[in-house]
Amino acid sequence: MPAIADPRAFLEGLFDAAVAAADPDRVLASCLPGKPKGRTVVIGAGKGAAQMARAFERQWDGPVSGVAVTRYGYALQCDRIEVLEAAHPVPDENGLAASARLMSAVRALTEDDLVVALICGGGSSLLPAPAGDLTLADEVAVNRILLASGAPISAMNAIRKQISRIKGGRLAALAYPARVVSLVVSDIPGDNLALVASGPTIADTTSRLDAIRLIDHYRLDLPDAVIRYISHGNGDALLPTDARFAGNEARLVASASTSLEAAAETARRFGVEAVILSDAIEGEASEVGGVHAAIAAEVVRRNRPFRKPVVILSGGETTVSVRGNGKGGRNGEFLLSLARRIDGLASVSALAADTDGIDGSEDNAGAFADGTTVTRLLEKQRDPAKLLANNDSWSAFNALGDLFVPGPTGTNVNDFRAILIQ
Repeated sequence: MPAIADPRAFLEGLFDAAVAAADPDRVLASCLPGKPKGRTVVIGAGKGAAQMARAFERQWDGPVSGVAVTRYGYALQCDRIEVLEAAHPVPDENGLAASARLMSAVRALTEDDLVVALICGGGSSLLPAPAGDLTLADEVAVNRILLASGAPISAMNAIRKQISRIKGGRLAALAYPARVVSLVVSDIPGDNLALVASGPTIADTTSRLDAIRLIDHYRLDLPDAVIRYISHGNGDALLPTDARFAGNEARLVASASTSLEAAAETARRFGVEAVILSDAIEGEASEVGGVHAAIAAEVVRRNRPFRKPVVILSGGETTVSVRGNGKGGRNGEFLLSLARRIDGLASVSALAADTDGIDGSEDNAGAFADGTTVTRLLEKQRDPAKLLANNDSWSAFNALGDLFVPGPTGTNVNDFRAILIQ
């Protein structure tokens, strides 16, 4: 087959296919519940919550009211569902107010009413609601520490839900006796829906003792007030066996698996074989980048374990143990590590990006890398090893003009990684 003339355009097309497969306008309709006798109230949280709310309004045949919260800059105008904005990834006062609005929206409902929860990644930070005598400052501190810890998202959310009045199924409990149907776009490896956004409407079996073990395991120096609250047993999250959840239901709307399959099918239409390593890869981003680079190099040199041309796809959520003071996110960190190990392999091109459109704290979703990345950085007197050690992948790819900035996508099925080998 002829070579892909523009590898970056090809890889971006795969990203677009992955995002489109998780577009609420496409996928929400098949998951809608039946209409209730009484009211329909929508509550939503996450970086794609506004798009989910708009899609719901378009597809719901009946009256509806409600409120959803999303990240600053991600709001869309809805006709009947109010959309609020708050801070991500570190909570703020607007998030606190948004949590109060969501809790108020589901109070005083009846068994004839229906609550539809539109949940996707990012909801944990967007819904601060400190329990007991804890404060917003405590939640902010917990989030900052967790984000820098290198702990997987499952561990983060297991801890977050123990110190909240809204997470861990508590929002659904407030809606009782109304039935709650949660429509979830999963950004969690393995698609445990109770972990998405720390499960405001879905309970799981994670206990405060689990949280304590995780705090010890990852050596998290959390505020004293948080440790006291969890240790004294006040923060036990609700269990799925709670009678208030008996009539509730959770439905998976979109996930990394379906998005990666869509990207693979798009690649094959261009005559490039596609392989999916996994939709649930976790671990330190730089180490995962090294493993992917080793596989790519093996394909280049020995045509194994896959024959070229091929595009290697993977998803999931890596983590970064922050040791430096640079800029960047896990996808940039993955790519910079990969670039160091594919240096000189001219036939390798890669894109790694977050499907919600934001990687870390800047405005890029990720970046592009290839066999010339390291050489071009050195030409600009930028040392890739030092940049990586300083967690400064954003500066590396910004210097090269290789950042990938698609803007908000309206969905979130976590990391997307594609490595083209020609």
